[in-house]
Amino acid sequence: MIAATDTELDSGPRDRERERLCVATRTVRPVADLIRFVVGPDGQAVADLKQKLPGRGVWVTATHDALDDAIKRKALLRGFKRDVRLPADLLSSTERLLEKAMLDALAMAGKAGLVAAGFTKAEKALAHGKAVVLLHAAEASADGVRKLDAALRRSAKPVAVIGLLTSAQLDLAFGRPNVVHAALLAGPPSDTFLARFRRLERFRTGDAGAAAAPSQAGREMTADGNGYE
Repeated sequence: MIAATDTELDSGPRDRERERLCVATRTVRPVADLIRFVVGPDGQAVADLKQKLPGRGVWVTATHDALDDAIKRKALLRGFKRDVRLPADLLSSTERLLEKAMLDALAMAGKAGLVAAGFTKAEKALAHGKAVVLLHAAEASADGVRKLDAALRRSAKPVAVIGLLTSAQLDLAFGRPNVVHAALLAGPPSDTFLARFRRLERFRTGDAGAAAAPSQAGREMTADGNGYE
């Protein structure tokens, strides 16, 4: 384990340590619970979500509050031990990167043929026990949500229910218009989407369990792990 007195810097993207020191909280955490930041070619700090960018990295607990604290107290700047600039929008741009990573994973699930888009197909996927995720657009009608929730309650398998994405985001991810309801089928791309969704939710809420509350009824369950390749 890394002692809190050790340097915050890793030794580069090939560093295989599975725990790192958070410069904001000064605690040692698994790398899956952290975001790595590196200095880009322009001298500005940037989030390295895949932990593959060159150069030595500084780690921050993967929540909005921890990153905000690291920026305000200049802990992130001190962690680099060199001259570096922090973009004014580093907090919001990091959240956008997390959201983009989640939507990219959703698109990959679509390309892998793991999407049952539309009310009827989603309902059928639930009835046949094939769904692992049920997606409702944020604009979905209460009636449509209620009917699919009834089908969900009859499902014998755990199913994650996500209602935060807009119809426009679902349209873009699946390459088709007017997606309001959809189901994801079992497969690694769906697992990756769930993991990235969970990571984004934890960043926003600061609660590791915010998007991962499994139950026997299969409501609100997401995958564990960071999901990055």
